[in-house]
Amino acid sequence: MLNVDLSVLWVIGLLLLLSVILNRLIFKPVLAVIKKREDAVASARELAEQAAAEARQAAEEFDRKTQQARSEIYKQMDDMRQAALADRTALIDDTRREAEAALASARTELARDVDAARATLNADADALAAEAATRVLGRRAS
Repeated sequence: MLNVDLSVLWVIGLLLLLSVILNRLIFKPVLAVIKKREDAVASARELAEQAAAEARQAAEEFDRKTQQARSEIYKQMDDMRQAALADRTALIDDTRREAEAALASARTELARDVDAARATLNADADALAAEAATRVLGRRAS
């Protein structure tokens, strides 16, 4: 049959002992470190994905608020422009009314002055005519 030498058994035993020792002292700690690193990488990846999602959400919120602020500013600018146009129209209307009133007053005063000048001219013309008649006739005309 087979003749097994005692040294072969010692080699097998030492190999088993060495595999147990290597497993406990090297393989398990190394595998534990690798597992921790894998867990850390997975955790970091998960945190990065979560941060990216939060950043996207924050960017969308920022864009929404920016658009809302722009709309508000455009509305305020439009309201201010409408108010300015209304003020301008009111100012133009007031100025037009004042100008028309001043023009009417000036026309009335001019008409009064013309009437007064005509009356003065008529009176002066009558007096001048009477004096001219007196000089020409040598007596006062009745």
